[in-house]
Amino acid sequence: MPSRLSGMDAAWLYLETPTSHMHVGSVIVLDPATRSGQPLDRGALAAYVASRLHLAPLFRQRLVQVPLRLDRPVWIRDPDFDLDFHVRRAALPAPGDMATLAEFAGDVMSRQLDRARPLWELYVVEGLVAGPGDGSASSAGVGKERLAIVVKTHHAAIDGISGMELTAAMLQLHPDQEVDPPTEPWEPERVPSDGELLAGAGLRLATLPLGALRTGRQALESLTGLLRVGEERRDEPPPAPFAAPTMPWNGAIGPHRRVAFASVPLPAVKAVKDARGGTVNDVVLALVAGALRAYLVARDLPRDRPLVAMVPISVRGTEQEDQGPNQVSAMLVGLPVDEPDPLRRLARIAAGTKDAKQQHGALGATTLQQVAELAPAALSSLAARLYTRMRAADHHRPIWNVVVSNVPGPRFPLYLAGARVEAMYPLGPVHEMNGLNITLFSYEQRVFVGLNADRELLGDVDRVAAALPAALRELDVAGGGRR
Repeated sequence: MPSRLSGMDAAWLYLETPTSHMHVGSVIVLDPATRSGQPLDRGALAAYVASRLHLAPLFRQRLVQVPLRLDRPVWIRDPDFDLDFHVRRAALPAPGDMATLAEFAGDVMSRQLDRARPLWELYVVEGLVAGPGDGSASSAGVGKERLAIVVKTHHAAIDGISGMELTAAMLQLHPDQEVDPPTEPWEPERVPSDGELLAGAGLRLATLPLGALRTGRQALESLTGLLRVGEERRDEPPPAPFAAPTMPWNGAIGPHRRVAFASVPLPAVKAVKDARGGTVNDVVLALVAGALRAYLVARDLPRDRPLVAMVPISVRGTEQEDQGPNQVSAMLVGLPVDEPDPLRRLARIAAGTKDAKQQHGALGATTLQQVAELAPAALSSLAARLYTRMRAADHHRPIWNVVVSNVPGPRFPLYLAGARVEAMYPLGPVHEMNGLNITLFSYEQRVFVGLNADRELLGDVDRVAAALPAALRELDVAGGGRR
């Protein structure tokens, strides 16, 4: 039976324009030496994915739009599903290093997904050679050939946590692990008629007035809570929307992307946390602040006031369940690039995240989701396209400067089709007004960082990536470490 997108899931469709591509990505580096049997080529990978499709229903679902966009789209099991369309092959040109892979990933992230098909693509990329210091291989593996998997999925189908769950369905705990076959055969669905779609929309729209009353009541309660938190706060309040300074990467974006990678040792991140207090997420934000400050210094750009990061927060397990794959809220956190001392930067960030979490708790974990449920489909999409066409982001201060998302991963090794996973670099979307997304994923003993940027606004995003390890060393040395 068709299932309707939640308001939060549909919001990612409404925000998508010819320049704002609302898909997320992942770049996975594999060591094929652990695989037995035939080489892991496109055909072998397609067969592997086919054996696990029942673990990830999303891979065979596509959207059907309601006529006149009177309501949110619905998911159906695609009657024309074609696995060969989604699993593709690519080969890197020489020198086949991580920079070459990043260039390829940027090209993949520059192209929108076809909404007439299930919203994902997967590339098996040959010709990658592991290099020293790229975080994708031990010293014994330097110079040996690797494989990469580049996958992208629309944000309407996943958030950071559900994306990792989807990835996990495709991974193994050991090289020879097999999965149980499906308990029942997969059956496609017929495409609903316009009449059926309109009837379903009418039933849901009839409940909107009651939903608006509930949301209005919660908004009033949230406002009361925010005022109470504000009266009790003694420190500087979290950043307000549209209070961020304008950086070179803030403005109207184009369709093309530039990708960069970095990695840092997870034990070193935890050591800073243990020595200086706060959380791992605070240290991660301090790394980003340090790297952005170094970038601004190198380019002689203003750094006299904090930048503002939008930090997604998962609300899974809160009072609302079954609200679709996107169960997220967000908080705004200051990144004190105006502070030259790395330990003071960390202390300011730790205080800022504490206040932002209090503010977020007062606002209510699911308020954003409930407001999204009321957004009219056609009007939301039209507004996003007009905003892009008018290049409005060039004419106002940004709500925030950068999106920073930190997703925890497993501490044990994983395998894909028998090949050991050596690195996993996540890639989040950029959007109008914000041409830089920094997403982090911890796996085994490293934190892997994927930076996705607008190619015209921040073509040298690799300089930000290169500054991240140095920012960690700066924190460690300032705290008395020797790394």
